[in-house]
Amino acid sequence: MNFRQPRSREVDVNLTPLIDVVFLLLIFFMVSTTFVKESKIDLTLPEASEELREHTVTRIEVAIDREGNVFVNEQALVNSRVETIRQALSEARGAAEDTDPVVVISADAQTSHQAVVDTMDAARQVGLLRVTFPTRTRAEDD
Repeated sequence: MNFRQPRSREVDVNLTPLIDVVFLLLIFFMVSTTFVKESKIDLTLPEASEELREHTVTRIEVAIDREGNVFVNEQALVNSRVETIRQALSEARGAAEDTDPVVVISADAQTSHQAVVDTMDAARQVGLLRVTFPTRTRAEDD
């Protein structure tokens, strides 16, 4: 009789296939992930309250009527192209007392969204990053 205990084999775990699978998953998720592109225009959205605030900063008033005609500081522009709006905003910025005036865009409710976006883009190109939209207060239902 053989009373010796059989020698046990040492167990090896091969991690190479596991590492390969993890790297393949990592590459798959890196390639399939979509990245969010953030807007470069900083907006200061107005608050709709009944209080009248005193305006201590220089403002550049931009009005857009329902046909898409643009007015900068109550002066009508020849057309509503981005280059024309940019030139008018640049001149208004040069005439402003403040180095960083606020652009106030008043657009008619029926005007196209593109006209407002073109105005915001022209303001950004000139370096006017403080843009706001005026609101009117709604009457409370009694």
